[in-house]
Amino acid sequence: MATPKIGIIGGSGLYGIEGFTDQKWVRVKTPFGKPSDDYLTGKLAGREVVFLPRHARGHRVMPSELNHRANIWGMKKLGVEWIISVSAVGSLQKKYQPMDIVLPDQFLDRTKRSFEHTFFGRGIVAHVAFADPICEELRALVLKAARKCKAKTHNGGTYVNMEGPAFSTRAESLTNHKAGYDVIGMTNLGEAKCAREAEIAYATMAMVTDYDCWKTDEAHVTVEMVIGWLTKNAEMAKRIVKEIIPAIPKVANWKCHRALKSAIMTDRKVWPKKTIKELKPILKKYL
Repeated sequence: MATPKIGIIGGSGLYGIEGFTDQKWVRVKTPFGKPSDDYLTGKLAGREVVFLPRHARGHRVMPSELNHRANIWGMKKLGVEWIISVSAVGSLQKKYQPMDIVLPDQFLDRTKRSFEHTFFGRGIVAHVAFADPICEELRALVLKAARKCKAKTHNGGTYVNMEGPAFSTRAESLTNHKAGYDVIGMTNLGEAKCAREAEIAYATMAMVTDYDCWKTDEAHVTVEMVIGWLTKNAEMAKRIVKEIIPAIPKVANWKCHRALKSAIMTDRKVWPKKTIKELKPILKKYL
């Protein structure tokens, strides 16, 4: 049996990691439409890796246009069992400064498209447990790797997932700040929900680029600011990813890898054939 692959979702610059060999772009057709881009497969630190540019090469896909179902279905189809997500976030608290890394353990959903964050429906009903939306085993490995690379890393926190593409109003930002939430972004909640349903272990490495706009003694967030800090963060992100990969087990047997075991409510006898076909990479162990 082939060793399960490790997925990385992030900015286009991340796949320029030294030692990422045997690179090949692979196009995947999904029943949920097109993923953000083709998938870049290859080897890194002795493991099979699948990379997806979240916003496509050249940054052509807005956060609100992301097809999370297609992106995660494609990862599952390619044999991915772990996903490390690298993304830019705004800080909602003074202690999180640009260039810091936050490893969230919770999400707050401020999107309007949650119906697109599930593979189920169309005759099969499932309710996965999502009280702890991040895979704790994977997050612990990210934390260990980040600290080994001497990155200023914060363990835990709540990621507010807004929809965008506009940044927050000051009233929204102040509300999130006063509520005690930690960081804000536009992308990771849908990934995490779909990954859980696909029984893929998922963890977020949130790279702080700005203070959103609640902090009035700082310039409010702009695209120029985000890009500038992302460029500075990219080298550290590459080092951490390279450090994590050898530590990930070669057998997928964490709790997240069994998320559907008691989640599917619909009697197997009445599952529609079309839906079974669409979800085959996800449901195959239950067929």
